[in-house]
Amino acid sequence: MKQYEPYRNIRKRAVIFGLPISLFALMMISVIASLLVIIFSFSFGIIVGIITFNVGLYIALIRITNNPQLFQFSNPFPRIISNKKPSSINYEED
Repeated sequence: MKQYEPYRNIRKRAVIFGLPISLFALMMISVIASLLVIIFSFSFGIIVGIITFNVGLYIALIRITNNPQLFQFSNPFPRIISNKKPSSINYEED
């Protein structure tokens, strides 16, 4: 009989509507806030603007998810990994 190992890292790759859990939560907060604004405003322009904002936010979050290098401004790893105490004295000659 074949045995299967349970997959324990399911939360690392969980996706809802194409967004990771954290970005989906951000999108839902935006939707709920916009619903509150729509309820308390009676202007058609505000309603259209909020819908446009939510669609734009969703498209931006999808692009950030698909291309995470857009907001990576520095190297993910340091140039040198060492246990030595940091010192400003340079012993190497150029």
